[in-house]
Order: sequence, then structure tokens, then C-alpha cells
Amino acid sequence: MPRSLRVREECIRPVKSCLLRNGFPSQKILAEDLGMAQSTISHFLNGKPVDYANFIEICRGLGQEWRDIADFEANSEPEEVVLVRAKVAIVFEGFPSERFANANARSTSHKTLSQQLHQALSAGGHEVFFINNSSDSASYLKRCDYLLLLISEESAASEMVLEQVQLAKELHNLTVHKPAILPILVELNTPLSFDLLSYLAGIQPWLWRGVGDSFKLLSQILTIIKEGRTSLTADNELAVEWKVITSTKQSIIPPLPAAPPELPGGQVEIASRFYIDRPPIESRCYETIAQPGALIRIKAPRQMGKTSLMARILHHAEVQGSRTVALSFQLANRKIFANSDTFLQWFCASIGQELGMLEQLPKCWELADLIGSNQCCKAYFEQYLLSESSKPLTLGLDESDRLFESPEIADDFFGLLRALHEEAKRRDIWKKLRLIVVHSTEVYIPLDVNKSPFNVGLPIELPEFNSQQVQDLAKGHGLNWSGNEVAELMGLVGGNPYLVRLGMYHISRQDVTLDRLVKESTPEAGIYSDHLRRHLWNLEKYSELMEAMREIVSVSQPVRLRSELGFKLNSMGLVKLDGNHCIPRCRLYQEYFGDRLDCK
Repeated sequence: MPRSLRVREECIRPVKSCLLRNGFPSQKILAEDLGMAQSTISHFLNGKPVDYANFIEICRGLGQEWRDIADFEANSEPEEVVLVRAKVAIVFEGFPSERFANANARSTSHKTLSQQLHQALSAGGHEVFFINNSSDSASYLKRCDYLLLLISEESAASEMVLEQVQLAKELHNLTVHKPAILPILVELNTPLSFDLLSYLAGIQPWLWRGVGDSFKLLSQILTIIKEGRTSLTADNELAVEWKVITSTKQSIIPPLPAAPPELPGGQVEIASRFYIDRPPIESRCYETIAQPGALIRIKAPRQMGKTSLMARILHHAEVQGSRTVALSFQLANRKIFANSDTFLQWFCASIGQELGMLEQLPKCWELADLIGSNQCCKAYFEQYLLSESSKPLTLGLDESDRLFESPEIADDFFGLLRALHEEAKRRDIWKKLRLIVVHSTEVYIPLDVNKSPFNVGLPIELPEFNSQQVQDLAKGHGLNWSGNEVAELMGLVGGNPYLVRLGMYHISRQDVTLDRLVKESTPEAGIYSDHLRRHLWNLEKYSELMEAMREIVSVSQPVRLRSELGFKLNSMGLVKLDGNHCIPRCRLYQEYFGDRLDCK
């Protein structure tokens, strides 16, 4: 076994780019997280030899397979690391057609693949567990070594799969290397949601094209786990690049006059004909974002279309000549929220990486101990991101209420946003910065009225669809519905854009009839089961929210809750608020949670 290893020269640049992707805005933060000297991290990232054990540990922290980047020319091959018995979780969600009468051979072959993986891994002496939708799956993820993620058409849009991948990624970042995520694309030919693709960025995927690939896949997975590798290899014949399968950049083309129904999940594509305008919201946003120093605040519960609207505002700004960056705070690792300095470095580094200006960031942070992180952030914008020769910059900040969980960081950051917005009134350079701040809930943490960005700019609160908008969406799905049929669906799910679209998708595909959907909406096999189980899974994590929801669905009149509890349930999209009084957002939630929470 060699005493030291170094990164191969051709791998140095890609490895450096892994810092930010794995939640480390700087070498210093990585060193602190791993408990190493910063000089050791610097040597590693610059291709200088470091201790063998440190090399392995740094690779794990950066999500890299150490054998793939190590320079072995001057060293003997290291001893093989063998995992005698690994704990492997398999996540797989079958096609919607499995739940209905028109099941087909394709969905059956996908189910067979997951079973074959289970059998092969079990025969190899490994402990294998199918991740289901119960709270037990979270506890198993915390102790498993590998997460085999089979991404089919439905799992790509599954809310439960997204929750499980998010948890696995958080655990991976907290425990350095466990669980290792191994994504297998299963005949996938549909785009991945923005969030899922972001969680999997930098993780090598493989593509299973059909039964002819099964033996190769099974044998290679067994080899990878036997060798203790933490990622799929990039040189295998099954390996693909994410950009070959899907892209985070939307095609800028007019909406198609006719297209097959789209399975709802995450942001609605720019070119989609299934996006429904809610006048005059879109036109007001487009007019506002073109103004110097603009600030737009978008508020609505989950799955109401906030991110889709933000994407359209950013697209409009880009057409007008602005540079644009979309940044979701949901994608920040927990360690990013350690303190304001770490968070602001991550914030600046994320924007700098998108704009190709990441290398200038360390220079602006040299005086952080003297002048503070806020001033360093401001200097980075002034000197590089908003330089005199640059075009305007429009930032879309999604999931901003994630910061409410860290009041000190929220106070600093939102105060900084307000200060930067005010700078545009007196300095031309800051007129180039336009902001879109998106959040799901009320601001329930105390913010100085003079430092808060939530009382300036253009406020937008997205409403549910009205009956005319639901009817327009039905026409887009090829459904010639009367007013009574629109009222039947809205009687179940209200005007919730996601639930309305999901229902219409399956009705237009003839997976279910409107009559059956309205009468049999809550069983575990129904089309809303994945959505409902995700909500239940999240409620089970927080006993106070669970009890509050139980109280709401157990009575017929509005229930008064503490402000914070009401705001959080409204943010999740489960309730409607009238002051501090709450009622279930729709009959679907009333019936499902009334049954699952044992309300008598």
C-alpha cells in the first residue's frame, strides 16, 4: 500500500469544481469539515502528494471515486478494499399503468429488473431493502451503504422519490460518503425535474436500455460494491452523461399547438402548452423585471407554480438582454447554514460558478475577518458580477423560506438583499441587479422593518386556478369538459395547479375516469397516492405538525393554531389560512388525513 497519493494532472480541474457541488464554497470549509489542515486540502487540489488515508477521505468528502483520479505511476497498486457485507437500498417506482387495468410489458420488465437486482445482491451476501413510503425507509437510509436509484418515467416525477433522494444526499454530505448514490436510468426518455437533476449533479449515471443490458448491469453493480467503490464508473459501456438524457436548460421555442399530456412534476417547461397564465400576474412581472433595480416577491404554498413563474420571468429578462441565474436554497447542504460567512460564500460561489467568475471569489474574501462577509459579498458583486462592461444580472432566488430555519443567517442575508436593493436608488452600478425572491410561507421570524426585503418591491401571491382556467387546462389535455365536470374535479382538489394537472393527465391517458377519480381518490393505489404519502411522510417527521393537522381534519369548523404551525402547514400546501385559523385546503386532504390520522 502506498504511503501517499496525488490527483492525476488531467483530473485536477474537474476535482476542483467538485468543491462547490458538494457544499464547500472554499478549501478552508472543506478542511474544517474533514478535520484536516488547509495545506493538506490545497496540496490535494493542486496535484501534490498527500497521505494515502487523507487522499481517500478527501475523495469521499468530494464524492469522488479515489481509484479513478489517483496517479499510480509512481506508486504500487493499493490493496483492494472489500466490503464483506454492504447494506443496499433500492428505490424504484413503477409506471402509472401498473396501478390500472392497462398494465403493459414495459412496466413489467422494469419491475423484473428491480427484483433481479435484489436477488443478485442478496445472493452476493449483501443486505438489501426496497425503500417504501413509510417512515421506516428514512431510518434505513441513515444506515445503508448504497442507494440504488432506478429512475423510470414515473420515479422521475415521483414526489416520494424526490424526498428520498434529498434525504440520501443530506445524509451523504453529513457522513462524508454514506449512502453512495448509484443512479440507473431505466429506459428514460423524459426530462428530469430541476430539483432531482440538481441533487444528482456530479453523480455518474448508467442507462439500462432493456433486458439485453440486465446481465451486464447486475455483474458490474456486484463488482462495484465488492470493491467498495462509491460511484458508478464513467468508462463503462452503460455510462451516459446527464446532458445526453435531459437538460436543465429549456428549449426556447413557442408552445406546441398539439402535444401529448405531460406528467406533472416540478417546473413546467418554458415551451409547454400546459402552463396556464393567471392574469394580470405574468404581464405585471414582465413589466417590473425590466426596470432598473427591480425586486419581485412571489409567495404561494408548494406546487402552486412559483418556480414555473420565476422561470418565465427569468426567460423574459434574458430575452431583454439580461444575464440570469436561478438559485434554489433547497439545494444547499445543511453545513452551508453553519454561519453567515459559510452561507454567503456559498451564495456568491453558486452565482459565480453559473457566470464563469468563480476564480475571482477568493480574492474578495481575503478581508472577511476584518470587514465581514456582507461587505465581501457586496465587493464581489461590484468588482466582478456587476462590472461596468457587464449586462444587467437577474437573480431568481427560490425556496427562500429555507433560511427561516436559521434566524441569524436570515437576518443577515435578507438585510443584505434589502441594502443592495436600496443601493440601486443612489448608485447606477446596482441598477443592473434585479431580484426575484420566491417563498412558500409567511415570514414568521422577526426582521427589522427597515432591513426586510419582504415589504418592498412588487408582491405577488399566486392564487389557485379558477374554473375558467381549469377548463382551459382541460382543453389543453383534449378533454371537452362541461362546467359540471370542471366543478366535480375542483370539488375534490380545489384549484391546486398540480393536483388538477395530475388528475387531467391520468384521465386523458384513460388510466382513470373522472367519476372514479372523484369517488375513489384516497386509496393507496389511487393516482394521488404518491403525493399524499409524501405529505404523510413529512408530517411524521414533526409531531407538532402531525397533531395540528389531526386537529384540523377532525372538526368541521376552522381551527386556531399558533402562527408558526399555521404558516408551515400552509407552506406545505395542506391548509388555507384566514388569520390564524386553518381549514384543509381541499376535500382530498380532509378525507385522506381524516382517515390516516385516525380522526373519529
